[in-house]
Amino acid sequence: MADGSLVEELSLLLWRERELLDTLLFKLELEQLVLSSGRTRWLARSAREVEAALEAIRETEVLRAGAAEAVAAELGLDPDPSLRALADAAGEPWSTILHEHRDAFLTVTGEIRQLADTNRELITNGQRAAREMLMDITDKDTYREDGGADTSAVRPRYFDQDL
Repeated sequence: MADGSLVEELSLLLWRERELLDTLLFKLELEQLVLSSGRTRWLARSAREVEAALEAIRETEVLRAGAAEAVAAELGLDPDPSLRALADAAGEPWSTILHEHRDAFLTVTGEIRQLADTNRELITNGQRAAREMLMDITDKDTYREDGGADTSAVRPRYFDQDL
């Protein structure tokens, strides 16, 4: 059975990480709203906020890993234990608390993964639409260095004959 103060410290870090994961989930949902709206004004800011949330999570993960190592050593477990292994080895009430943290992590990381996948798809579709728009623009006459129209850049257009 582990010393309560070490497991308590680990539990507090796990709570902090859960809060940060909820913040990341919120930021990803905001990013999705921005992407879905087609308005790109806030896209860069939204991406920065997602990255800031990820950085805060990375910093907390380092602290959590150190706390988990200390608890593992006290419980006689191998270094770098899983949260499940720690929960299984800890006495009550810590076993229940750590299992609840683990379940919450599994739930929120699944939600984050799903949102991130959707956002990547929206970004890819947006890039494709932008590329198509730029290609359409380059189908128009362009200008030479002297300011005159350069019609040599005109590309043939392809139309769906089934329409």
